Order: sequence, then structure tokens, then C-alpha cells
Amino acid sequence: MNDLALFRRRLGAHRGLATLPERSVPLAEFRRAAATAGVHLAEPERRAAIEALRAPRPDATPVEGPFRRVAVCGGVYSNHVALAAFLALAERRRSDAVYCLGDLGGFGPFPERVRPLLDEGEVRVVQGNYEQSLASGAEDCACGYTDPRDNHFAALSYRYTAAKCSAGFRAWMGSLPPRRRARLGEAELLLVHGSPRRVNEFLFDSTTPDDFLELLLAVEGADVLVCTHTGLPWTRRLPSGRAAVNVGALGRPANDGRQAVRFAWLEADPEAPGGVAIEVVPLDYDTAALITGMRSEGLPEEFVATIASGWWTTCLEILPPRERASGRF
Repeated sequence: MNDLALFRRRLGAHRGLATLPERSVPLAEFRRAAATAGVHLAEPERRAAIEALRAPRPDATPVEGPFRRVAVCGGVYSNHVALAAFLALAERRRSDAVYCLGDLGGFGPFPERVRPLLDEGEVRVVQGNYEQSLASGAEDCACGYTDPRDNHFAALSYRYTAAKCSAGFRAWMGSLPPRRRARLGEAELLLVHGSPRRVNEFLFDSTTPDDFLELLLAVEGADVLVCTHTGLPWTRRLPSGRAAVNVGALGRPANDGRQAVRFAWLEADPEAPGGVAIEVVPLDYDTAALITGMRSEGLPEEFVATIASGWWTTCLEILPPRERASGRF
């Protein structure tokens, strides 16, 4: 058996642990908790509970627009070099609006450098877990990791970012909205960081079923869900005609061996399903300039290696098996 086959076999092997709710526990403990969880309902009560779950929820978030075309990024991770390249490309493509879905700090150097770019580009920013934590003075990024190695590198990244953020920058982060809505042609977009339910919820392609996305969008009264947080982009057309797009991350590559980062381009198009054309766009930028800044700030070489190679070297343990298997490590 070659090394890759052995790695895939180990990856698929069950480690005897389960997640409850955001920590790993032995299966026996999980089974005990599952056996006593929930309640038994009579059929009419069960149907009423299902209807309540599916009922639309009021949302006072104003709807921006209408627009014909928008560019959306997420997970900037202090990568001001990629952010500048993204804004330049959005301008060349004549976007009507530019959105950023949060996590402005982390992994990269000089986090304060992203603020002027966002201001000058009139970027409409959504608050991510990094902004919530930094604005509130929290001790960690609340990224949602459960593995000690993931949390080790997340802590290094967060401590560096927190030390480099001024009080004014933190206050501005705290003023950002947790969600935005936008009219794109005849469709309504809901733009969030993790999910409509939780700022640090990971919506990975392989573990996010259509029915769940349909429920989220029906409850929220939106046609397209736009999110980030996982760092890995994907798009989904749903049976109802609705859609979902994870825009990936602008701050580090998509764990595919390419230095390019990703963002999403959405355009009103009556010929497209649901009236919205969705494109995940690769973006090349000056990685050498970013790496120089990272090393000058003494950031971990593991972070540098990801930018240089296109493969994630940290924060991997959270990945589901399919996403983990497609990477190098």
C-alpha cells in the first residue's frame, strides 16, 4: 500500500470519537447523551413543531440595491495584498457593489492595512467571528475549532492580530452588522459569515445537504445564501430554484496547490437558474510581497508555507473527510 492509499485509509478510519456539540467525546458518552435527548411528541404536536421550525422568521435587515452585479469576498485574514487586487478586479468588472463577509484578521501581517482599502472601495462588510471577538475583547477567535492543533495555530493568529489592532479599529469592527441583504435583479441575497444560524458554523460542501439549505433559505425568506468561514468555495443550485454559494477565502488559497485565492461574482441574469449567475473566481496576486510581510512580523512558517504552496498546513483537522482527502496534508 502506497503512502497516499495509507493516508486515505487512516483518514476514513473512525477514531472512536463524536462531536457533542463542539467538542470531541468518546462514542459511549455520545450515545448516552443521544439516548436521553429530545422528546416524544404525539403526531399533531410533531406536525406543529415541524411547521414552527419551517415558519419564516422576521428580519429587520434592510435590503440594499437593487444591483445587477456584485463581487463578494470573505476571510481576508489580513491579506491586504490580495484585498487590493480583489478591489481592482471588481472595479474593472464594473461591480455595482462589493461585499466582504468578515474575518478581516488572522494568518497575515499588518491587519490595520485592510481598513483603508475597505473604506476607499466603499465595501459593505459583514461581521465575522474575528470581528466579534476582537471588538468584545474575547480571549480567542471563536473560530469553532475542536482539535488542539487547530486551536494552537488559531491562538497564535488571534493573539498577533489582537496585539496589532487599535482601539478605534476594534470599535469599528463592533459596529459592523452580522448580516446583510441585497436585491440582485429579482432575487434577494442573504449575506452572512458562517450561516444564518451561527457566525462560526462551518457549511462545507460535503456536509451541507440540499434540504438543510432549502430550510435555511425558506425560513430566512431569501433566494440565495452567500457565506464564507470554511475557507473553501463551493456553489449549489437547489431543487426549489434557490442557490447557495460559499465564497471561500481571500486571505489564503483553497487548499488545492494553487497560490490563487477565491471570491464570488454574482450577476442578475434572466437566463440563469433563479435569475442569478454565480461564478467562483480565482485571483492571482503578489504572494511574494505578502510573504515578505509575514516573515518580517515573525508569523509562523506554517502560515507562510500555505501562501507559498497553495496547500493548507494548519487548521486542517476541522475539515470533513472529503475535503481533507482532496488536500495534500
